Amino acid sequence: MPGRPIDAAGSAPRMPPGRSPGECIVIPGLEVIREGRVERFLGARPTQSSARAGWTGLALEAYSLPACVIPRHEHVENFLHVILSGSVEYEVVTRGRTLRFNSTSGTTFLLPRGTVDAIRWLGETHRIAVAVHPTRLLSGLNEGVHVDEVELAEHWDLIDRHISSLLVAMTTDLDDGSPAGRLYGESLANALAVYLVGRYAVRRFPAASYRGGLPGYRLKHVTAFIEGNLANDVSLQQLAGVAGMSANYFAELFKRSTGLAPHQFVLRRRIERAKQVLSEGKRSVGDAGLSAGFENPSHFARMFRKIVGVSPSRFRFEKH
Repeated sequence: MPGRPIDAAGSAPRMPPGRSPGECIVIPGLEVIREGRVERFLGARPTQSSARAGWTGLALEAYSLPACVIPRHEHVENFLHVILSGSVEYEVVTRGRTLRFNSTSGTTFLLPRGTVDAIRWLGETHRIAVAVHPTRLLSGLNEGVHVDEVELAEHWDLIDRHISSLLVAMTTDLDDGSPAGRLYGESLANALAVYLVGRYAVRRFPAASYRGGLPGYRLKHVTAFIEGNLANDVSLQQLAGVAGMSANYFAELFKRSTGLAPHQFVLRRRIERAKQVLSEGKRSVGDAGLSAGFENPSHFARMFRKIVGVSPSRFRFEKH
């Protein structure tokens, strides 16, 4: 399938009309510029994708691939690539150089947007690839820092267990059906942005400092918003907006105030809503899950059993 054209300025059009440049947007998937067209990074079908989760500012895809050549391309977003398994040789052609490495579990590429390369993989690998929009990196800055973009340093043979663990946690959330909706994936994306800015930005920025928790009135507004939207897919950006602060700052202060990360708080409130509906005995188990924001019955049953200790059906039976 042919790719779509780039704009007159020579880059892919990324910001929809009416969007603020500082607002995180949803990335449709991993795309690159190849021979003047915007194309999928890989032609293979991913084994896992964040497309349906609708995370803002970040797209994740997992692949299992045989030995292959990835033709020359330019990255339109900041790019992360982690090998989960596959100890093989690979060759990178970039900036007029040919670099040769041996991959192992945890081998990571960290590439700023605009990097141009071609890669030859000499064996089978299982990997996670991630595109990070510039606005997602900006969300990792302290509230008092005001810059237009964060530039990351280029790495082709990096081992960073913190990056690997965050990306694996994202794929696990997708495997679980994202029971907290977008919230957990975006919280992990936010944590990744904070780490990348603090560890791999070309320019050093002051670390954020946190004192106390959310002011009482802001916490009240946020929890009321959560209660009124349990059946909806609430994002971290929405909750931070209700609190009137950045997502990074909000997430930390909310946890200090409640003892729970935002996604944990929302998930537990959803389970409590489901318990209330089940206790009334007037609606089915499936309806109880839907009313609490669980679109998938099997995901609802699994999370209910994990938190409550019994299945939704058993809980309903015991209440009647």
